Amino acid sequence: MDEQADNSALAGVAHDLSLWQRAQTLQQRAARSGFTWPAIGPVLDKLDEEVGELRDECVAATPDTDRIEDELGDVLFVLVNLARHAHVDEMRALRRANAKFERRFRAMEALAADDGTALDRLPLKAQEALWRRAKQAE
Repeated sequence: MDEQADNSALAGVAHDLSLWQRAQTLQQRAARSGFTWPAIGPVLDKLDEEVGELRDECVAATPDTDRIEDELGDVLFVLVNLARHAHVDEMRALRRANAKFERRFRAMEALAADDGTALDRLPLKAQEALWRRAKQAE
């Protein structure tokens, strides 16, 4: 079988990288070819566009799981690009977000217990009020 050389700028990007690392590497390679936004503003615009498309698929009269998955993938891919443009380590940012969520959720549970109830016994509106209190306490 006569194999042709892969001369793509994307040639050789390892498939065994984490999905986030692979997305970042693909984007870096494309950027070296000039296929990149010149500033962060257009990346944010693209994120808005992709979130809108995801929203449309999620609220469609007959939601299509495959289309939702495609649009969510596009949002995640743009987020990697946003992190690249912002010079932010997306895994570090996600670790920080996880820690913040856990800290606030645990504070909500403590606030509910202080009020003499379990968090899971409260309606969502009351839970959201506790979330705001936990957030303000930080």
